Amino acid sequence: MPIPDSTVLQRLSALAAVSDEPGRHTAVIGEVFTGASLGEVPVAEAADVTAAVGVARTAQRQWAARPVKERAAVIERYRKLVLDNRDGLLDIIQAETGKARWTAQEEALGILAGTRYYSRLSARLLRPRRVPGPLPLVTRVRVARRPKGVVGVIAPWNYPMFLAIGDSLPALLAGNAVLLKPAARTPFSALANAELLYRAGLPRELLAVLPGPGSTVGGAIAESCDFLMFTGSTDTGRILARRCAERLIGFAAELGGKNPMIVTAGTDLAAVARVAARACFSNAGQLCLSIERIYVERSVATEFTGQFVAAAEALTVGPGYDFHTDMGSLTSPEQLETVRKHLADATSKGAHVLTGGRARPDLGPLFFEPTVLTGVTPEMDCARAETFGPLVSVYPVADVDEAVTLANDSEYGLNAAVFAATPAQGNALAARLRTGAVTVDEGYAAAAASPAAPMGGTGNSGSGRRHGPDGLLKYTDPQAIATTRLGVLGPPPKGSAARFFRMQVPIAELVARLPWR
Repeated sequence: MPIPDSTVLQRLSALAAVSDEPGRHTAVIGEVFTGASLGEVPVAEAADVTAAVGVARTAQRQWAARPVKERAAVIERYRKLVLDNRDGLLDIIQAETGKARWTAQEEALGILAGTRYYSRLSARLLRPRRVPGPLPLVTRVRVARRPKGVVGVIAPWNYPMFLAIGDSLPALLAGNAVLLKPAARTPFSALANAELLYRAGLPRELLAVLPGPGSTVGGAIAESCDFLMFTGSTDTGRILARRCAERLIGFAAELGGKNPMIVTAGTDLAAVARVAARACFSNAGQLCLSIERIYVERSVATEFTGQFVAAAEALTVGPGYDFHTDMGSLTSPEQLETVRKHLADATSKGAHVLTGGRARPDLGPLFFEPTVLTGVTPEMDCARAETFGPLVSVYPVADVDEAVTLANDSEYGLNAAVFAATPAQGNALAARLRTGAVTVDEGYAAAAASPAAPMGGTGNSGSGRRHGPDGLLKYTDPQAIATTRLGVLGPPPKGSAARFFRMQVPIAELVARLPWR
């Protein structure tokens, strides 16, 4: 299998915003499929964050002064470079994560769609807009959007290009500088894209990639940035949210999930089962939007479960830098251990394994089979806790009302999927689910691949949104600019003040009835 070239990775490691003084620590990054070494990257320290912030603040003021269309042109050139270099990018993503190539390509497709959306619409979204003033003709009020300044992006390892760079691009387009901390396991994916952005004309000082541990680098970024975007665990999200609250800066986060799927009678069960297999086992279940709970109307539960097991067993699992496998590896020993623990706990308490249930060291150190459980009960760990692996439970239910109740019975609320007999029924069920996104007749792709649609969670799944207008405007502060002519809003000279104050209310009522333009 072609591991990414070591000379390329060495060149990328030099792009990290880390001091090159002798004796600096480095981290060895492993190729997940085999465990072999890919290369080393320097490990950032708090002092590197401080240095990057100082440089970024100066560069950001110059960047914000440039017209939005100039900033968008840089992002468009980057988009072209992603197209031209996508094979190499996919190799790096696969090497660092162990995912199947088609899943790695989802990351590239997401970047291509997001860059096109924001580069085309950013000027319009950021343009000052006029709003009603208290007195027509006398007052003029408009709302401008000002960049936050220096934005921190702390990214996860499961989608190291789509989430790291995808969250950074709208921040840059909005006129900010970015401090990007990639996950410790996946720095090369971020560095490879940073290199393309620099080649596209982005000043290097505007995007500092700071590899290193979250406890050191992530904490330093949270203490120095003007807005923080985080993707990761709910527990870490709470810690960072408290730090941002203490500093009174903005914070957005996409956190954990225990995403449900509802399948009703009257659907094409074989087709639904195939889609469900992709929704559950894409990226070996290491997807924030992955389905881990499936609620099926009892009248079709046996037939659906059989079809779903067959679809899971038909998946091709293994390593490969090509499009011939359906599911790749887990990314870390920790994730493999979580899957094993959840499975052992469930089976010890009476759950049944319908397929899978085994690690596959013959394929690579971190492979695990797609696994389907039934008989999962509330006291089992996998019933409520996020597994983030290829482990899914099927639950027969009496009707759609019970399905909705059980789907909503979670501390999380990120994504849900609905397969119904008719689109009308599917949309009606979607409206009853408490999640940030619902896909009808799909697992997750329709929502995740829509750059104009806001994506994020409710409850313990996070706050704020990526994508859509909110995904750009969250990196700005609205500024009201009100212009008053003649200074007529203040009280008149003494002697006529009483009449002036008596007329204020009727004049305000009259103005309220005027059409707003």
